[in-house]
Amino acid sequence: MDLDEQRAWSENHRELNEIISKPQEYSQAIHLFLSLHAWLHSSEVGNEGKQTLKDVVVENLTEKSLRKYPVTIPNTKNSIAWHLWHIARIEDMTMSILVADDQQVLCAGNWFEKMNTRFLHSGNEMSEEDIVDLSSSINFESLLAYRTAVGKHTRQIISMLTPGQLKEKVDPKRIKRLFDENAVTQNASWLAGYWSKKSIAGLMLMPATRHIFLHLKKCIHIKDKLHKPMKNPLQR
Repeated sequence: MDLDEQRAWSENHRELNEIISKPQEYSQAIHLFLSLHAWLHSSEVGNEGKQTLKDVVVENLTEKSLRKYPVTIPNTKNSIAWHLWHIARIEDMTMSILVADDQQVLCAGNWFEKMNTRFLHSGNEMSEEDIVDLSSSINFESLLAYRTAVGKHTRQIISMLTPGQLKEKVDPKRIKRLFDENAVTQNASWLAGYWSKKSIAGLMLMPATRHIFLHLKKCIHIKDKLHKPMKNPLQR
């Protein structure tokens, strides 16, 4: 992972944080969001012809490394498969339901069956047995395709917002939908409570950008550790 690109992304995200709630900066804020968001998805989502952070994650990623659970790196023991599922579901439910009051991409494209998983929720407060189940059974190609579909949908949603909407708080009826559609479990109700205090701008700053960035970095750290050649104990 190019550290200069990582630092540049973080600096641009801080700039977005400063301007996103200023109506006079609306056009620049949307443009900056779309640029930041594009780097977190496959190049076909919005950054055609350029390698993205997501591309770095999946490049030369082995099946064994994708599904390995538990892993031993700071701040997570979850598999790369789980992290990719988690960020896709979080982005889908926050953008589709909380921002747009629209149908989730998961439901609109029959992705639940395509990905060969029994889970609808985000993966928060998931048991170890369920993480093993998801990590071992999920269809990797369909998971990546689902993430791409979610990313494209997010960009459509954000591009249609008006300046006044960015400061709006999340509608409580949309929070209820998260539970009605089993997107958030009762065990993870704190997550819905956290989002209920956010504005649309706040959701753009965290679930749709910063949250993804942090999890993709974890995926890269996991891959780097698992792909690191084992040192021969007989060598000095």
